[in-house]
Amino acid sequence: MEKLALLGGEAIASDIQIPAWPPTDEATAQALAEVYRSGNWSFGGPHEKQFAADFAAAHDAQFGVLMANGTVTLQCALGVHGIGAGDEVIVPALTWPATAMAALYVGATPVFADIEATTLCLDAAAFEAAITPRTRAVIPVHLYGGMADLEAIQEIADKHGIVVIEDCAHAQGGRWNGRGLGSHGAVGSFSFQQSKTLASGEGGICITNDENLADRLYRMKHIGYGDGSKQGAYSSGPPAELTVYNFRATEFQAVILQGQLANLDALLEKYNRNAAKLEEHLHDVAGVRTQGRGRLATRQSYYAIGFLFDEAPLADLPFSLIQQALGAEGLTINATYGVVYKHLLFNVPPEKYRIAAAGCSIAETIGAERTGILLHQILGADDATIDLIAAAIAKVVGNAAALRAHADLQNAPE
Repeated sequence: MEKLALLGGEAIASDIQIPAWPPTDEATAQALAEVYRSGNWSFGGPHEKQFAADFAAAHDAQFGVLMANGTVTLQCALGVHGIGAGDEVIVPALTWPATAMAALYVGATPVFADIEATTLCLDAAAFEAAITPRTRAVIPVHLYGGMADLEAIQEIADKHGIVVIEDCAHAQGGRWNGRGLGSHGAVGSFSFQQSKTLASGEGGICITNDENLADRLYRMKHIGYGDGSKQGAYSSGPPAELTVYNFRATEFQAVILQGQLANLDALLEKYNRNAAKLEEHLHDVAGVRTQGRGRLATRQSYYAIGFLFDEAPLADLPFSLIQQALGAEGLTINATYGVVYKHLLFNVPPEKYRIAAAGCSIAETIGAERTGILLHQILGADDATIDLIAAAIAKVVGNAAALRAHADLQNAPE
């Protein structure tokens, strides 16, 4: 095995070329210029309507409601179901804090449940164990490159009368058992923040197959206006119990997203092909495994590809040291978000949330301390780059003994 670059050897992946993100093209630039000159920038314009309909259809849903970002989409998905003070919403412990914050925004209590050690998504058994008489909703998150077990979660939810809201912020274009993600639960929530697989700087969408929910979602995000109303002209108001907001998106976001949606199938085909190639390269490399896609995953959408270093010979080494070694080889790998209730940005006092009685040991260990992620655009690289990525990971894993000796030396008393 070649000597680690961290220990004076030659870096194996110093020349990797990662595609730029977000993507740009002249056709979209021209379309944006036309919208700018038109003066029709917002308030349910034709581009917004077209994109919302097309995105929903691409995910096997009848209705789409475009919004300002992928946090307010979750807030609205809860709000249209009347979820609020005194209610509990079960969320996975490993996710971006917005999943839990959405529950707090409507006055509910987020309850953190553990994840699967394979997909890193909400564990169905942990979800069921966390249910109380106050539980009104569950938000399974399709995280990074994994899918939550929708059949198992939906079956449990139906048994207890709980609403399922899919957090698909990482899952544009993904399919579970042949059907688009976001169309399995009552509402699917997507994000289009700049780093996402479909990106418009900021933006989000709710999709649903329930016409009444679609109307409530539209009114909630659009200060009470019904879909199709013109600015200043409205024939009906929102239901009395529905709190409404201004969470509108713009025509500019819709134009950017429409161009990317047309290329999504081809992009995901490439991502899935390269992810499979990485998995094949690393299949026989003891000490690293890739994040599971999900029991009935058909086509995976990747926000990132996860690598789990939770087995011998690296299981006893700090992930930060593995990061350092990979970085020296030319491959920058990030840690996961970590558990929400320990996240620096989650400044919520403990009395306003609950950790399930069984705890979240997998999220706190494998999820937070043994997993590294490479963001999705790396899966759009050429074959030579994919080979270099796999080689860099295999090199670090194969030099576990040397890395351990280095760690021992660093930690030795002076």
